[in-house]
Amino acid sequence: MELITRMMDGSISYDPEGRLKPVSSGPGARQEDKIERLKELPIFEGCTQRQLRSVAKIARVFDVAAGTVLARTGEPGNEFFLIIDGSVRVEVSSESHVLLHPGEFFGEMSILDGGPRSATVIADSPVRLLVISRRRFSMLLEDVPGLTQTLLATLSRRVREAEARAERLGTALTGL
Repeated sequence: MELITRMMDGSISYDPEGRLKPVSSGPGARQEDKIERLKELPIFEGCTQRQLRSVAKIARVFDVAAGTVLARTGEPGNEFFLIIDGSVRVEVSSESHVLLHPGEFFGEMSILDGGPRSATVIADSPVRLLVISRRRFSMLLEDVPGLTQTLLATLSRRVREAEARAERLGTALTGL
C-alpha cells in the first residue's frame, strides 16, 4: 500500500509505535465493528448487509497521527481513503485548502483514472481511515453499484466548487 511504501522509503515519517499499521485491536478492527462503522457513513447508507460485509472484508483500518501526509500532489495514487474519525486538510494550492470530515473520502480520482494525485492531503487531527487498494476498489464498485453514483456526484460537486473558486480568483485579479 502507498502509506506503507512511503513510510518505508522515508517520504512519510515513521513512528516506531506503528501509528500507520493497520489497527489490530480497538473499535473498527473486527469485521463486525467495521460493518457497524460503515453503516454510519452516508456513502454506504443504501448498502445491504452483504455489501457491507464485502466492503469490510477488503478495507483496512489505519490510525494516523495529526500532521501525517496521506497523499502528495503529483505522486501515484493507489488507495481510496474514507474518513471514519477525525479530519484531513486537502491542499490543492498553497492558497486554498478544504477540510474533510468523517464520512467524506479522497483518493478516488487517481484510483478511477490512473493519474497522479491532484492534491496533498494532511491529517488535520488524529484520523482513523478505511483504506481500499486500487486492486480491490474495482471489486468494491462491482459489489456496491450505488457507490459509483455517489462518487460521480461528489466529483461533479468538487469540480463545480473548484470552478467557482477559480472564477472568484479571476474576478479578484482583474479587479486590481
